[in-house]
Amino acid sequence: MFTWFDYTLFSLLLIVSALIGVYFGFFKTKQNTANEYLWGGKTMTTIPIAISVAVSHFSAVTVLVLPADVFRYGGSVWLCSFACVLAPLAAIFVYMPVFFRLQHISIYEYFEKRFDERTKMLAFVLYVLSAILYFPLVTYAPALAFAAATGVSVHLTAFVSCAICVFYTTIGGLKAVVWTDFLQFAVITASLLSVYVIGTETSGGFSSVWNTALNGEIFDIFK
Repeated sequence: MFTWFDYTLFSLLLIVSALIGVYFGFFKTKQNTANEYLWGGKTMTTIPIAISVAVSHFSAVTVLVLPADVFRYGGSVWLCSFACVLAPLAAIFVYMPVFFRLQHISIYEYFEKRFDERTKMLAFVLYVLSAILYFPLVTYAPALAFAAATGVSVHLTAFVSCAICVFYTTIGGLKAVVWTDFLQFAVITASLLSVYVIGTETSGGFSSVWNTALNGEIFDIFK
């Protein structure tokens, strides 16, 4: 169960995330233009943007479900690494140059220019449908874990978390999203390292964990 220290850290994460939106929405550079709101004024540096793009592909499914999946079915998930290498290369050398030249904000603008309005609307509707099916899952998983550790209602946890995300995104624009992602990346990295160190120590050391994984065929990618 959570202690006061855990509640403090969790509350600070939510508060700081909201304050980042307030800072960029009201005190730094106000989001008065579409260029500032959607592009961040094109003044952001490479590292925060890269980290934001990377962490946007993480979710509770990644952190909670994948380890359990590997534990149960083996390391076949590593086969996805091939796609994780090829997809960024395609984005870097094929897709991003096109978007950079056209200065489009989204793929929907490209569809409209390359094809027509109907194609753009079809792509938009399909994305909305996928988001309706996907986002509740990635919201429910951490809310369920939090409820199991604290006893707080799943619905309340999901509502508060989503409300804060909507808040800092709405008032802070792209810059708030990027720097909030940067904060989340730091928290996720520190948390995973803590779990790794504590888990390794309590399990008898790295060699014990390694031998247990070998005996359990965890590294069998064809299991």
